[in-house]
Amino acid sequence: MTKPASILVVDDDPEIVTMLSTRLTKRGYTVTTAGDGNRAIEMAKREKPDVVLLDVMMPGKSGWEVAKALKHDPVTQHVKIVMVSAIGEKTNEITAPLYGADAHVDKPFEFEKLEKVIAGLLAP
Repeated sequence: MTKPASILVVDDDPEIVTMLSTRLTKRGYTVTTAGDGNRAIEMAKREKPDVVLLDVMMPGKSGWEVAKALKHDPVTQHVKIVMVSAIGEKTNEITAPLYGADAHVDKPFEFEKLEKVIAGLLAP
């Protein structure tokens, strides 16, 4: 039996963290969470998730700073990053790749769309 994919959900909005954790766990993923950028880096280094869902605007380090830090660290550079943000569609589209994100989804989002993005990143 294969081990379920692991996802780190990072957002400073507890409602979004709870909603994503619940839905992703029901889909069979192993989920951990962080509420700010500094904790996100710490958790990613310790847990080595397959995917990080990363908000941009957060206290401490921004999602952009976190993405850049994860992609520049040999321990976490393999982690797939999805920027999940309400900063604006064009801004997210332009900035996500600049900081090493593998994909982006704009808030508000449909869970099914996010799930397709995650599945695409996890596909062999």
